[in-house]
Amino acid sequence: MAQGCATQIARRSFNTSDGVALSLLEAGRQHSGSDKVKIALVTGWSMPASIWQNQLAELGRDYHILAIDPRGQGESTVPADGFTAERRARDLKEFLDPLKNILLIGWSLGAIESLQYVHMFGAERLAGMVLVDSSVGEEPAPAPGGTFLQALRDDRDATLDGFVRAIFKSPRSDAEVAQWVAGAKRMSVEQSIALLSYPFPRTHWKDIAHAFKPPLLYVVTPQFEEQAANLQKNRPGTEVEVFKDAGHTLFVDEPERFNDLIRKFANSLAR
Repeated sequence: MAQGCATQIARRSFNTSDGVALSLLEAGRQHSGSDKVKIALVTGWSMPASIWQNQLAELGRDYHILAIDPRGQGESTVPADGFTAERRARDLKEFLDPLKNILLIGWSLGAIESLQYVHMFGAERLAGMVLVDSSVGEEPAPAPGGTFLQALRDDRDATLDGFVRAIFKSPRSDAEVAQWVAGAKRMSVEQSIALLSYPFPRTHWKDIAHAFKPPLLYVVTPQFEEQAANLQKNRPGTEVEVFKDAGHTLFVDEPERFNDLIRKFANSLAR
């Protein structure tokens, strides 16, 4: 695949230690032997790695960059089990094991799964981390999820359609929405709900973020702006960027600004 004159994007897969084939997208492989950081992208709940298409194409000009389809998502296998924070963090470990000097970027559910990876396996391979529009356990707590989980059980198609449309500021075509909904439905409804029901107190995520030693960038929309201010206060040195006019998929709504931010942060990690 190619986007304009941008770098080529390739798809490949690997098998996890519990026998699940996970798919990933990769660009900028020519930079894999350089001293630059390697960028690893972790997508959010039910969404495929291809949502990072712009970042793969553009940042792949200058960096070795990879994006994983977590188990059950995108083109990865949908196994019978493993839809827990611990197994998904181990999947991330096995995804990252061939790399070093990594800039780990997690969006939404992928952000807390990135924190869980750090909690379980440490940060030795990481040069830095970017958490994108996800609650990190600071105050104020997000509003309760309401009836979303029950709605998934009652009318999954309509609920997923509404969810997909809501996460973008810029309207998406019906064909795009239908494709993302169909992808989300590859998992069973109970598997998808399990990913939204990790049994940890909010302080779990906050404690991991506070203990993280490498540079940390927290990129948010206004829903997490107060949490960002508190993380910056409670973990001095945290960098914060607020996208006031973007949706939850801020890297899709404002890709040039997001990519420039990542380039600047990645360059600051040079060692």
